[in-house]
Amino acid sequence: MAKFELKLPKMGESVAEATITSWLKEVGDTIEADEAVLEIATDKVDSEVPSEVDGVLVEKLFNVDDVVQVGQTIAVIEIEGEEQETASAPVEAVKDEVKEQEIVQEVAQTVVAAQQSVEPVISSGDRFYSPLVRNIAKQEGVSQSELDIIPGTGKDGRVTKNDMKAYLENRGAKPTEVSQVQPVVEQKVETKSVSKPVVQHQEATPVIASGGDEIIEMTRMGKLISKHMVESVQTSAHVQSFIEADVTNIWNWRNKHKDIFKKREGENLTFTPIFLEAVAKALRDYPMLNISVQGDNIVKKKNINLGMAAALPDGNLIVPVIKDADQLNLLGMAKKVNDLANRARIGELKPDEIQDGTYTVTNVGTFGSIMGTPIINQPQVGILALGAIRKVPAVIETPEGDFIGIRYRMFLSHSYDHRVVNGALGGQFVQAVKNYLEAWDMDREI
Repeated sequence: MAKFELKLPKMGESVAEATITSWLKEVGDTIEADEAVLEIATDKVDSEVPSEVDGVLVEKLFNVDDVVQVGQTIAVIEIEGEEQETASAPVEAVKDEVKEQEIVQEVAQTVVAAQQSVEPVISSGDRFYSPLVRNIAKQEGVSQSELDIIPGTGKDGRVTKNDMKAYLENRGAKPTEVSQVQPVVEQKVETKSVSKPVVQHQEATPVIASGGDEIIEMTRMGKLISKHMVESVQTSAHVQSFIEADVTNIWNWRNKHKDIFKKREGENLTFTPIFLEAVAKALRDYPMLNISVQGDNIVKKKNINLGMAAALPDGNLIVPVIKDADQLNLLGMAKKVNDLANRARIGELKPDEIQDGTYTVTNVGTFGSIMGTPIINQPQVGILALGAIRKVPAVIETPEGDFIGIRYRMFLSHSYDHRVVNGALGGQFVQAVKNYLEAWDMDREI
């Protein structure tokens, strides 16, 4: 019998790793070619890894929730044929490497335990340490004196998780530096505490569940979305601009063509591709909204890749990306929108189809909201919320005079990163989207 190594397949240019969410086969199970062996997750997309051969699963090299790199062997399948020595060598190498890492970790934990001070780590002077930082210090054997000299990059000079990681990475390389600088730094801390009043930082109020409350654990996607939203608010200076657009011509044009389109193409003609076309044109006019921030540099994107926020059946959101949106005609845009939205709802998006967006559009009007203040999808610098289309009385200007009429109108809410996009540019961009929508050609064919 020969052995076949099942590796994590390449899932896109920008996808380097995946998390194992569940094993669909157990050791000893018979597997057919193209049959799914396990499920994996990459950021927001779940997918399956099928077997390339018929055989029996004899070994699983990773557990659920382990992170695996693309190209790594994740399982061994026994197949018919002669045994090849080279087939098992990489597997043994992986096992040896895992064992070696476990030994190193055990030794490190032993050394840390020996070095760890029995004194608890506390906030000292005007240095406040969060429970997370104190726990890391306790686990890694960082004494109070060591902790007090770690430079903090958080608010008011707080020591963050990343500061602790950076210190611990360099700690082993230069173990003698702590004792050398300790007296000087401690003196500085004492000086600060005299010259500056102590600022009290309140920790988050704990939530206490009563007997009748239900505790629901966040889904994996919910945890990711929560993390991304908090990081975005901490990264970008969010500012909003609002404008109202008259979309009466678009409303009437769509009503005229939607049945013909449905009969000819076999799918619905929605407002979304029309709005995305206008956004893509406005981004061509204002390319400094099609950018990302990298340190002190601005990365001006060559391609216009529009993210399209889509609601999932479980209530979460996912953002498939329409690549080179400005190169598509309206028919191509409509087909792309329908295809991505349909596959998003049934969980069949590929990892590459949610990557590399340069600007995002979200339709809050789907749920009845007339406007919203969406959070920027990092590392982008802008996001446009489309409000509900409403039939309202409006002033209509004509050469013969003004009069009141019934019009279809909607609000456009533009959130942008004020670090790099000022109010003038943010307002001009959303004004351009409005102008493209209001200038819609009623004689246009699709």
